[in-house]
Amino acid sequence: MNLPPLVQSFVLHFGEMGSRWGINRTVGQIYALLFVSPAPVCAEEIAESLGISRSNVSMSLRELQAWNLVILKHKPDDRRDFFTTPDDVWHILRTLAEERKKREVDPTLSVLREILMQRPASEAERHAQQRMSEMHTLIEQLTHWYEDVKQLETERLATLLSLGAKVTKLLEAKDRVVSLGRSRRPNPANKS
Repeated sequence: MNLPPLVQSFVLHFGEMGSRWGINRTVGQIYALLFVSPAPVCAEEIAESLGISRSNVSMSLRELQAWNLVILKHKPDDRRDFFTTPDDVWHILRTLAEERKKREVDPTLSVLREILMQRPASEAERHAQQRMSEMHTLIEQLTHWYEDVKQLETERLATLLSLGAKVTKLLEAKDRVVSLGRSRRPNPANKS
């Protein structure tokens, strides 16, 4: 690689993580390079910087474009395509979450719905459907939660994330207030 040591460490790590996330190592490395580059980069510069073939760069850039993770730019008097990433890391996070939902969660929900609509032919299938129903319910709940959360403004989302375990304390406080309200209500059966 033809990169400064700090950038190279980041790019190599992202390549390793990319393969764990289910994407090609080169795709991860290219994304990392584009993310830390101060200006949009063309395919030839990517190939030279990472020491990979131009065709590998082209295929990887197409994959990143399919994920909506790179932005195509043009420079005056230059016919080449240049690529960069969105500046806002929250935008990147939202895009990744939406793309993963489309590619992983939505198809799983569809398969579960189809299976749950079938009539079980045995006790084993009834048991399997019951377990799949529990999974379907959980994924549906998470999907509805995600749909609500993705509508939040970035500042609110950052606040929500910074709350961490404080959310549990907030829910516990809400439960105490609700139970206090219930215990203070007069019971109509006790009126004489």
